[in-house]
Amino acid sequence: MRVFDAEFIVGANSPEKFPKTNLPEFAFSGRSNVGKSSLLNTIVLRKNLAQVSSKPGRTRQINFYNIENKYIFADMPGFGYASVSKEERQTWVELNTKYFKGRENLVLVCLLVDSRIEPQKTDLAQIELLENLMKNYVIVLTKTDKVGENSLKKLIKEYEFLLQYCNFVVELLPFSAITRRGRDELIAIIKKFAEKWNQMKSK
Repeated sequence: MRVFDAEFIVGANSPEKFPKTNLPEFAFSGRSNVGKSSLLNTIVLRKNLAQVSSKPGRTRQINFYNIENKYIFADMPGFGYASVSKEERQTWVELNTKYFKGRENLVLVCLLVDSRIEPQKTDLAQIELLENLMKNYVIVLTKTDKVGENSLKKLIKEYEFLLQYCNFVVELLPFSAITRRGRDELIAIIKKFAEKWNQMKSK
């Protein structure tokens, strides 16, 4: 497996600080402590591109990364539980929503959900938001190394039922940062959407 060239660009706590690029952008969103940093590190095969923490709420801004001068990855603040004030959590929600609404080069959202637990209200609210904004998204089921296959299949069926009338979900993808399950599939999806973006921009 090839290590990706990856570089931190900027951490932004307001839309005015979002970087200006002409590259296709991929956002990574999910509840606090769902494994966003571990997933990003697994994709690029680096241990410390994104800081991993056992303490929820560590990411307090949108962190932008340049990947091989081909893609931009946006690591978003986690929603749901975090050991910060309600006001600060609301600030993150507003920042994320402004990003989803206004980021023109956003081509795909990777919505991470914990495969060990049933769908949460916050996860479903995020799905509803992305549907309303007509944003393509992949639901990434994280930490699958910690659940049995039967439990995982049951969860996938539950999500399939909940998503049956959704128009912008691309795929349900089991993933593990430990075993690297789903890494190649997620990279293939990213490449596919990047190619579509580049083709559209070249017209």
